[in-house]
Amino acid sequence: MITHPDKVLFPDDGITKGELAAYYEAAAAVMLPHMCGRPVTMERYPDGIGSAGFFHKNVSRGFPDWLERVEVPKKGGTVHYPLVCDTRSLLWLANQNTITPHVWTSRTPDLYRPDICVFDLDPSADDLTALRAAALGLREFLRDLGLTSWLKTSGSKGFHIVVPLDGTAKMGEVARFAHAVGTALVARDPGHLTQEFSKADRGGRILVDTGRNGFSATFAAAYAVRARPGAAVSAPCTWEELESGDVAPRTFTLRNMAPRIAQVGDVWAEMASRRCSLDGVIAKLKK
Repeated sequence: MITHPDKVLFPDDGITKGELAAYYEAAAAVMLPHMCGRPVTMERYPDGIGSAGFFHKNVSRGFPDWLERVEVPKKGGTVHYPLVCDTRSLLWLANQNTITPHVWTSRTPDLYRPDICVFDLDPSADDLTALRAAALGLREFLRDLGLTSWLKTSGSKGFHIVVPLDGTAKMGEVARFAHAVGTALVARDPGHLTQEFSKADRGGRILVDTGRNGFSATFAAAYAVRARPGAAVSAPCTWEELESGDVAPRTFTLRNMAPRIAQVGDVWAEMASRRCSLDGVIAKLKK
């Protein structure tokens, strides 16, 4: 049951809470396989994106008995993160005015061994040509290391490139690997790429953000709506679509995703069967 379905969450677009919930219900079949078992941080906007939102991690009260949670230690206590493996849990998030669910790179029961590694390409300016070149360059770099990568729009300014992992490497190893890849990429093209997190220090370059791979770090879930005008979706897409110029970071939206899903299904459907091992890959980076 969605309460206050007529509440407007995207004022410029007239998108209501009911419409957001309807999108997540329709997208559940393709979205849940990529979310299930991952601790979720909710990006909530009780008064819509025209007002300040907040990130909500700890679900300790006010939740239904059936909502699955996982207890994660933190300094001085614990955090009870929600887990989303079924449609009603996804709709519960939407009913909390959660526009974007953000997820970990690891899943229960072993939260210390990620099953994906995430690279976030975050441009300083809207230069799609440079952004496309950076994404394709990262794909080729990973391919030279023997790794298969998958692509999705960020729904904001850039792209997320994901490497599916076999779950044998520890989180610290994965984080160090990702940082080493970022460092090598920047060394190849320092005029266009950077690892400087501060926008003031980027000098108009694209940030190769590898910080999504640390313990408790998150990224926007596949098929998640982003809390920005237009309600763009962080949507899986193909490398061919990027090469042809058919996709940009905000191409897919809450209102055009239904026909896309109906046409192409989940373009990440085979990702789980293409998991990679990082054994020996760090050694290749050092050569």
